[in-house]
Formats: sequence, C-alpha cells, structure tokens
Amino acid sequence: MAKIWILDDEPNIGLSLRLILEREGHTIRVFPSIGDLRAGLFQDSPDLFLLDVRLPDGSGIEILKQLGGKPAVMISGHGTIADAVEAIHAGAFDFLEKPLSRDRVLVAIKNALEADRLKAENKELRQRLVAEAPRMIGGSSAWKQVVDQATLAARTDARVLLLGESGTGKELLAAHVHENSAVKDGPFIKVNCAAIPAEILESEIFGHEKGAFTGAATQRKGKFELAHQGTLFLDEVGDLAQSAQAKLLRVLQEGEFHRLGSETPIRVTVRVVAATNKDLTVEVKEGRFREDLYYRLAVMPLRVPALREHSQDVAPLAHHFLESFCSRNNLRPKSFAAETLALLTAYAWPGNVRELKNLVERMAILTVGEVMTAESAPLELRLPKAGGPPTTLDQARHAAERETILRALEGASWNISAAARALGLERTSLHKRIRLLGIQR
Repeated sequence: MAKIWILDDEPNIGLSLRLILEREGHTIRVFPSIGDLRAGLFQDSPDLFLLDVRLPDGSGIEILKQLGGKPAVMISGHGTIADAVEAIHAGAFDFLEKPLSRDRVLVAIKNALEADRLKAENKELRQRLVAEAPRMIGGSSAWKQVVDQATLAARTDARVLLLGESGTGKELLAAHVHENSAVKDGPFIKVNCAAIPAEILESEIFGHEKGAFTGAATQRKGKFELAHQGTLFLDEVGDLAQSAQAKLLRVLQEGEFHRLGSETPIRVTVRVVAATNKDLTVEVKEGRFREDLYYRLAVMPLRVPALREHSQDVAPLAHHFLESFCSRNNLRPKSFAAETLALLTAYAWPGNVRELKNLVERMAILTVGEVMTAESAPLELRLPKAGGPPTTLDQARHAAERETILRALEGASWNISAAARALGLERTSLHKRIRLLGIQR
C-alpha cells in the first residue's frame, strides 16, 4: 500500500478521495493549498501525488515541476487540452478531469505506482549490470593502446570496426565502446553474423511482417529496431550475405530500413560497432564484401592484438578467470604455482583469451587442492616448444621474428641501439617489437 498526498482546495473532493483510497489500504494526507503541501514536504515525502491544476495560491503544474520525478496524477475541474499537454510534459503520469470516477482514479493510481516501481527496478538492474560488467584486464602497452583508442572513439559517433583473431576480446571492447558512449543508457544488442543461417539472417537483423515467408506467423522486430537509441554489435560482419550487406549499407546511409514483407520504412538511431576475424580488404578485392560498406563500417578501424602479442597480460587474466570461476561455483579459492604461470605465459594461445579462460576453468575443476601446480596443466602446455611446428602462419611468422630479434640482441649483448642497427630498424621500432612479442632478457 502507498502513501498518497492530495492537493485540492475543494473540501468535498479531498474527502471523497480520502474515503476511496483509504478503503483500498492507502495512507492519505489532504492539503488545501500549495503552501501547506510545501510545508509538509519538509517533514515527509509520499509515494504518489494527486494534484489539482488550479489552486488559490498557484498552479499544480508548477509544483509538479519541483517534485524531482516523484509520480503524480493531475486532476482538474476546468482543465484545457493545453493544461493536459503541459502537465504530461512536466512529468505527470496521467491527467483526470472532474467529476472523478472512482474506477478511473484507482486505475490511474495503480498504473502510476507500478510504473514507478518498474523504473526503480530498472535503475537497480542497470547499476548491478555496471557493477558486474567485465573489467578491462591487462597492463601491456599493446592492450592499453587499443583500449585507449576505443575510449576515444566511443566519445564520438564514429563507427568502429574491430579487427583481430577469434577470442581476442573484440566483444569486450565493443561493450566498452557502448559503455563510454552517448548511448550508454540504451540497449546493447549483439548479432553473430556467422552463427545465424543465411536464409534467416535478414529476418533476424531487420525483422519481418506476419506472412512474409512460410512460418512467419507473427510480426517480429529485428535487431536494428531493438537497438534503437543504443548500440548494435555486428560480430563476424565479414560473413554477411551480399543481400544483407546491401540492406545494411542502406541503414548506415539513410538511417532507415524495411522489415521483410513490408514497404513501410522504419527509422532508427543506432550506434553500429562491427567486428571480424577476416581481412576485409582481401574480401573486397575478391568480391565477397562490398567496398562501400567496408568504408562505411571502418571509420575507426582498431586492430585487437592476439594474446601472444601481449603475453605479459596472461598472468593477470588467468588470476581473474580463476577468481571469477571459483566465486561463481562456490569453490574454495585456488591459486597458481609459479611454474604454472610460467607455462601459461610461454604458451602461444592460438585460441587467444577465450582459450585461456576455458583452460583455467578446466584446471580449476580438475585440481583437488588449493594450488594449481604444473602437473594440473594440459599436456600441450608442458611439451617442449620444439616439439612441433607452429600451428598457424601467424605463429610461424611471430616465432621467426622473435628468434631473429633474440639472436640480434644476444649478439649485441642486449644493447638495443646496436641490435637495431644490425636488424636495419629504428631503435623505437625495435623497442615496440620487443614489447609486442613479449621478449625479456
């Protein structure tokens, strides 16, 4: 039951409303003037106001503007449409005309209280989501650089294209862009373009009308509509079918689209962040991806480094994943032995951060004690590095580059300037490659 305050200078109206609402279990106070109501606000605050528009000492609409968002229903015996419009713009939930209907009053109050409850609940959930949002873990220069760039891009309306291997954290960076943008209070909608069959992809993104195709029994909103006033994250955008690419281009150019089976344009305001593990310039050259769409998406292209390029972040990431997993599953806290962290750091991580997370959780499940020793690590981590060739072209290139730089550094007794001259590099360029490859003396 609610605490409701009534502002009305007609004693009969105040008495009638008190009788009706107290019978429903509400606690009621009646004020005949704005001055009396203001005096009461110094001592207490209700859950809901019922405010008359015209009073001897002023307008109920003016007091409405000073209530700080508290739910209010306006009542008037000779109100105009202009009064009603002004009241709604000022924040009133409803506008009732006298003589007041008991049922109409009760419905308006019930709906106003329910809307206020949902608003408070939504605020609490948003705060909880922010508190539980994934943290940007990593202190390496390679990772900090891309995070800083994403933060700067988020403050503008520029479209961001995240480029990098699978599992590097592109979705995490997309969420970071959203949380630091002007539309952070709007929805963050994700679409995995590679996981949805091509024949239903357009329906998923743009929606469809009832009867648009076999099985379309009802109208359905697409991801673009759901992301209105928020961010749409198009993961693996390089896998979009040509027909969907053409429609996506139109949305980006004109801000509107059609649901499947409809000719009525729908206008939306959406921040688009895209990601791909493909080289879109190659896809464009080979005719699989539209060049005009590429340039629309890649206003701010950001390359997300592979985990092997910032291996110094492996240990803090592993600690975070272990702590999070134990907490979620009510397990006793576990820790890594020093030799285990050394194994994790030395591994090439072809599956990147996603592989590290899965492996840490698997080790936590299989380790009986509180310390995860080297024996608890999978065999592929404990095998000597020379046990087999690199598994990807990128790994082979990085391994060869690392070996060449190490030989030059050792030949120059770790004098960076001398090693840079031997390699034909600028000193700053060599420093950058050393950091990216995780080379340590």
